[in-house]
Amino acid sequence: MQKVCEFLKSAETYYLATVEGDQPRVRPFGTAHIFEGKLYIQTGKSKPVSRQIAANPKCEICAFKDGVWLRVAAELVEDDRVEAKKSMLDDYTSLRAMYDENDGNTQVLYLKNAVATFSSFTAAPEVHEF
Repeated sequence: MQKVCEFLKSAETYYLATVEGDQPRVRPFGTAHIFEGKLYIQTGKSKPVSRQIAANPKCEICAFKDGVWLRVAAELVEDDRVEAKKSMLDDYTSLRAMYDENDGNTQVLYLKNAVATFSSFTAAPEVHEF
């Protein structure tokens, strides 16, 4: 999990795929944070992505850096505790211009049943489960 988090942070931007009905939806994300032994991402409850995750928590994440790409298939689970939100926002202080752990909008979600695959054109795939 640590390797996955470090790769997502170093890539700076990754893409989160969800579904809306039968329509795939993909958008850029930038948060990856480990809290209490789980890998978390962050969004706002007012965004369509939050509603999509509530309807179907299955997602995929994809990132690319230096000839290596990472795909992570997982389920997203909301953690509504103030401590989890604060930990994320303390790691990404620039988000505090838009979010606060007590604002009712900040949403942090952790990856459950994750299968992360690192791939490249020059090496065999490397799979991590967490």
